Amino acid sequence: MHQTKRQPRRMGWRFVFPALILAIAISGLVRSLWLDVYFIPSESMEPLLEGGDRILVSRTDFQTEPIRHGDVVVFDGRGSFAPLNSGKGPLVDAIASAMQWGGLAGSDTTYVKRVIGLPGDTVVCCDAGGKVAVNGTALDEPYVFPGDAPSTQKFNTVVPEGRLWLMGDHRSVSADSRSLLGAPGGGLVPLDRVIGRPVQILWPLDRFAPVARPPAPGPTTENGR
Repeated sequence: MHQTKRQPRRMGWRFVFPALILAIAISGLVRSLWLDVYFIPSESMEPLLEGGDRILVSRTDFQTEPIRHGDVVVFDGRGSFAPLNSGKGPLVDAIASAMQWGGLAGSDTTYVKRVIGLPGDTVVCCDAGGKVAVNGTALDEPYVFPGDAPSTQKFNTVVPEGRLWLMGDHRSVSADSRSLLGAPGGGLVPLDRVIGRPVQILWPLDRFAPVARPPAPGPTTENGR
């Protein structure tokens, strides 16, 4: 009786390894051009996003429609919210980057905040009614964490060209543009540092839901134009 000669088990790994490399390459391409996954490390965007959430971020939404007031953005905070270098060394940075890429840890340089001021806007807190005002118009902010004031810190800022004034929804715990007044850059984030817009909460499963793009509150001018 003729018996088929069994191929050595190691032959299978010759195909698995290239397939794995290809899958990683395709995933990297997708995440660098279209969609990415981020971990929310803090409570600064509650109640919309909670600490521990994993979110899907579209890198293309703002390519077809400009950023507007009220948008939630994911951005690279280096040079504005964070130092350009971590100072922890290349090995620690590499491990941290791998965990962040897998959505297992938050980033020390990537942030999620809401757009309050666009280029050319005058952003003030607070008006006579205790609200944040943009270009003299008080903002209705239903997204602010229940019980929080619009801001307990006063400010009066003109947003320069090419920059954004950003604030967290959980105002009482959020470190945002208000926290960096007087620092280099003044907490104003360059438009070209915006990575994209959160479009879906992926994890935990009991919070699996789309993140709708809200209508613009208050002012309707887009990108200061």
